[in-house]
Amino acid sequence: MRAMESRPSETPAAASQPVMPSLPMFEVCQAGTVLRALLGVQGVLALVVALDAQSSAAWQSRFLLVCAVSVPALMSWLLVVCALRLRLAAWPPLQVRGALLLLGALCAWLPWWLGQQLEQWLGSPGGGLLLRGAAVAATGAVSAWALLAWLSLRAQAQGPTGLHARWVELQSRIRPHFLFNTLNTAVALVRINPTQAERVLEDLAELFRAALAAPDWTSTLAEEVTLAQRYLDIEQLRFGERLRVRWDLDPACDAARVPPLLLQPLVENAVRYGVEPNEAGGELLVRTRLHGGEVELLVRNSVLASAPGGHGLALANVRERLRLLHDLAARLQIESEGERFAVRITLPKP
Repeated sequence: MRAMESRPSETPAAASQPVMPSLPMFEVCQAGTVLRALLGVQGVLALVVALDAQSSAAWQSRFLLVCAVSVPALMSWLLVVCALRLRLAAWPPLQVRGALLLLGALCAWLPWWLGQQLEQWLGSPGGGLLLRGAAVAATGAVSAWALLAWLSLRAQAQGPTGLHARWVELQSRIRPHFLFNTLNTAVALVRINPTQAERVLEDLAELFRAALAAPDWTSTLAEEVTLAQRYLDIEQLRFGERLRVRWDLDPACDAARVPPLLLQPLVENAVRYGVEPNEAGGELLVRTRLHGGEVELLVRNSVLASAPGGHGLALANVRERLRLLHDLAARLQIESEGERFAVRITLPKP
């Protein structure tokens, strides 16, 4: 663990990892996708079984038998697709879809066949195995097709066009009056301290480069920390000793994947609502650490009880972009106690 009071001199390279894989079907590796697929498939099967059930007991019995095939089949399909996603990415899309449909048929047929072998071993043979086996395989292929169609529609809704609409507010978070204040500060420093004026303009240019970047790229936590440090360096010139910043950063968290402009609006809110209204200034803590096998990002600042609060747009936008990138694997919690306000973000470990 290292504690920091100033930003490093070097700037990490621009992020170059896309938010979405080239094929939307490879999102099956996300826990949220697995959960939704499992619930969706079992829900449809529950309705299908109910169409021919004579009683609730008969429905329950048949549904349990169906689940004994469908759950292992679905989990096997998801596991294989997740494991082979990098190799499949090099195939033509049509071949990938055909292979995944065949995989769906095989994953459905195999547990059914094993169940039939168990029944025969127990002395309960059944007839029409060939037809029933073909029906089970066809059901597996159709289910795989439905999953691929759903993943494609979901990816289109979260593609660059959809993300751009959702991220416009955050990309304009560097407020106009902050730009004017920064330029005025740089002008005032040109004669008395040209080196510092140059550094202010470099920090400002880096902020706007990040704000105007394409919305379909991810960043790392280390890059977002450096960007936030640039922002706070500029604000430090305005507020001086009124702005007291403490960095407590764990290098093991640097590679965690985050949406661009994740941290900057959080520290900007901390300055706007915690330092600016308070004549005595305020304190700001930014901490990263590994906690319980996950990465934890904490932004905590002091606030006045009488200070007006914000509208929550930045926090809502950050929460939405975290959901788009990590689904259920990321969480954002707001903690407000007395004269302390904190935002705690939990991310998957890199």
